[in-house]
Order: sequence, then C-alpha cells, then structure tokens
Amino acid sequence: MELKNEDDSRHGMATHKDESRHEMATNMDDSRHGMATHKDESRHGMATHKDEGELKAAIRRLAEEKEAVVLAHYYTLPEVQEVADFVGDSLALARKAAETDAKIIVMAGVHFMAETCKLLSPEKVVLCPDPAAGCSLADSCRAEDLRRYKEEHPGTMVVSYVNTTAAVKALTDVVVTSGNALKIVNSLPQDARILFGPDYNLGSYINGVTGREMDLWPGGCHVHERFSVEAIVRLKREHPEAVVMAHLECKGPVLAVADVKGSTADMLRYARESKGQEFIVATEAGILHELQRQCPGKRFWPVPPEIAGMESRPTETEAMEARPTETSCYCNECQYMKLNTLQKIYDCLVNEKPRVEVEPEVARMAVKPINRMLELS
Repeated sequence: MELKNEDDSRHGMATHKDESRHEMATNMDDSRHGMATHKDESRHGMATHKDEGELKAAIRRLAEEKEAVVLAHYYTLPEVQEVADFVGDSLALARKAAETDAKIIVMAGVHFMAETCKLLSPEKVVLCPDPAAGCSLADSCRAEDLRRYKEEHPGTMVVSYVNTTAAVKALTDVVVTSGNALKIVNSLPQDARILFGPDYNLGSYINGVTGREMDLWPGGCHVHERFSVEAIVRLKREHPEAVVMAHLECKGPVLAVADVKGSTADMLRYARESKGQEFIVATEAGILHELQRQCPGKRFWPVPPEIAGMESRPTETEAMEARPTETSCYCNECQYMKLNTLQKIYDCLVNEKPRVEVEPEVARMAVKPINRMLELS
C-alpha cells in the first residue's frame, strides 16, 4: 500500500455530530442549556463571565464542587495554563489521567488527548472544551489505512505516536511520545520489523540515532513543519550566545542546527538547569509561558514560521509580548490548541459536556499499547 499524507485542512472533530450543540465560546443563552444549567449558573452568581479573573475563580469553584481536575497542555493559552490543576506534555498528561481520583477530567488540549484520558480512566467523565480541537498529525493516519498496511505487511510491529486517534491506537503494539520514543524503540527487538507513525520527522530522527530502518508513515505536525533553518540562522546572528532548542517533530535540517533536541518537557528541564541566559525556541509558542514562569530572568526567542511573502519580522519585544489571539503575532502556533478558552472550560464544567466517549471494543484494544508505554517509560 502506498502511504499518503492527508490534507492538513482536515479539522479532526470539526464535523463531530455534536458540534452544533457545543458552540458555546461566547453564547451563553440560558434557555439553550435547560433549567438545570440555569440553576447552576444562578448559584454561581453570573451567567456570562467577561472578566478573566471572575472566570478563573468560577472555574476553580466549579472544579472543587464537582470534584473535577483541569488538565492543560503547554501549547494552550497562558490563561488556560494558569487556571489548570496540572500543565504538562502528552506523556505527563497521560500519567496524570491514569493517576487522578477526580470524578471529572477536563482536558484542555486537543481531542486525541481527551480520548487518551478516557481510555486510561473509563469510569470518569472526560470533558473536551471544544470538540473541534483536532490535530493534523492524528488526521494524517486513518485507522482504515493503517489496517490495510498491516494486512499487506503481516508481522510488522506498529509503534504509534500518541498523536493518534483511539481507533489507530487499537491497531498499535506500543504508543510513544516525543519524551520516551527513543527509549521505547531501543527496548524493542533489534531484528523487529517496525512501522513508526504518523510523525515522519520523529521516526526519521530515531532511525538516525539508533541505526534502525523502521518504515515511516508520512505524517507531520503542521506547526513544526513550518520551522526553517533560515529563520533559526537569522535569530542566531542576532543572539549569538543563545542556545537553540528544537522539538523532535521538526524537520531533520532544523534538528541538525539545534543544540538541544527533545520534547517540551526536555526543553523546560534544560532551560531550567542550564547556566545559559538566552534561548531560541523551535516549538509551538505556547511553551513560552511556562519557560518564562520557570526561568525568570532568562530570555526566550520563538522561531517564527516561514510564511511566503512575509517581508518584515517583529522586534524582540513584539515577539515576546504578542498574544496568540492577535493576527500580528509572528509566533508559530497551533490554532487547535488555542480553541481552548476560559469561557469554554467554564461552560463544559457547568453543563458537563461535551463528553468524550470511545466505543467499548476500540477502548479495550486501544488502552493496551498506552499501558505498555507507561510500563516502559
């Protein structure tokens, strides 16, 4: 079977059958949510929270009352990270979902992360603030295509990046994240025939480091694909003492010029422990919030995306202070992660929806490679 990239324009859950029920970002018409919601909102003193501080306080109050935990990825908006109980990368979020004793999990990230939470905690209510928060990597590998590949290549071990749907995980032998992929691949038999997917860049990096010849699924992250060596070289000229840090989802030439290669957690750890004071960062710009929080006094410059026709670049101050919602921002951002807002988190806690569900048989098979990953990590 010839492996083909899917069009990046797909929006994951954009056509979710419940989407029309969940258009709640700014519309809080009480009648739409019924009497139970109206009573709940009245009890908390406000139907629509316009002030960020009020929204954060209301979310924390609801989380405590409903025994809910709010999880957020490093790539979400700063205010979303600030209101969360726990912020982390995919591996850390998966571990937290497996460990939590909360009755409700709010996953402020993208849809496959919410699915992973449900797989690891099937008895809990898992809420996804915006079902349209998809993932270009997850979209690039469809279960039917992977099933056909396995039929045509019997005996092949499938190693799937965590950025995949539950249906793809159900066809997988072991799941990996950028933080543990190298360790897990090294633990597999040296003579094993392996398909690694869907992130081609991560798989290519592991092949190069280990000397393996894994088959690679031709998928990619639309954010990390936009980084270029040229943009990094320009920043390096301006900041010659800066350490270049790049995520493993970046293309090979970008990783080749990076001083530090790893997951978001690896970057945070290095920046925190390093004596260096300046860093050039090639990953989704949401990580800057946590980098600055953990490393006060140090300076971080995000690598801008390469956009055809972009003739001017921001000053250091503009690059550091531009908000993700501003069209003038030159940071490289994931529009799906930015769909998570305080209002949507509040809404989903009030209404306890949109809920994430996984078909029982799919869930039974999909949780196995995730548990194997946690065991090997």
